[in-house]
Amino acid sequence: MKPNAYHIKKEIGVVFQDVAVFEELNVYDNIDYFCGLYIKDKQKRKEYIEDAIQLVGLQEFKKFYPKQLSGGLLRRLNIACGISHKPKLIFLDEPTVAVDPQSRNNILDGIKTLRQKGATIVYTTHYMEEVEILCDRVIILDKGKVIASGTNDELKQLAQIEEKVSVEIDALEERVIEEIKKFSNVEELEYHNQVLVIKYKKGKNNLVGLIDYLKKEKVGYRKIYSERPTLNDVFLELTGKGLRD
Repeated sequence: MKPNAYHIKKEIGVVFQDVAVFEELNVYDNIDYFCGLYIKDKQKRKEYIEDAIQLVGLQEFKKFYPKQLSGGLLRRLNIACGISHKPKLIFLDEPTVAVDPQSRNNILDGIKTLRQKGATIVYTTHYMEEVEILCDRVIILDKGKVIASGTNDELKQLAQIEEKVSVEIDALEERVIEEIKKFSNVEELEYHNQVLVIKYKKGKNNLVGLIDYLKKEKVGYRKIYSERPTLNDVFLELTGKGLRD
């Protein structure tokens, strides 16, 4: 892309992980500056700025300067600056890192709205639950290489586990734990903070079999529930559980 290819650049929005706004400008003027790079019509720009402020929930902070904003509000401003000119293609690099839960929900809702209005969004994150909420197609990268791609359901089919069962048990004998580990369809088991988590291989009636066993052994439990593998399970299977830089 050539430096003067503004007809292409105006269709692209970029929101970096590191906040990039002007400290000497307030919220409204920051958004006005970035929107003005592509939208020259003053009335149209004013409408676009108000739309961006509404999208990220900064209506009460228009006159605030960046140093007066919390981390979550600052990230919302960062997003507003990147999408205020209504681009068709938006790149978002970990926009919810280190923000409070309320700001995170606000940001995710805003991204959903952008998608519903027709924008194509390339979203980078380590939070797999966000991927499940937002993304139609997923690419998993490990050490700079693509190791898997597809829809959420397609990637979940790559998991070696078929089912994850969690049981809240106040006290569990080591003997019982070792016996459950020997079940032919058990892939992985851990008991921590009074919660027994069992990951099963492909199979049927895992939950029924476990309940029958616990009843036979007279093991009481408070709650038991089953769930399909999540994208986080798939991610850890494909990339390993070792710590990364």
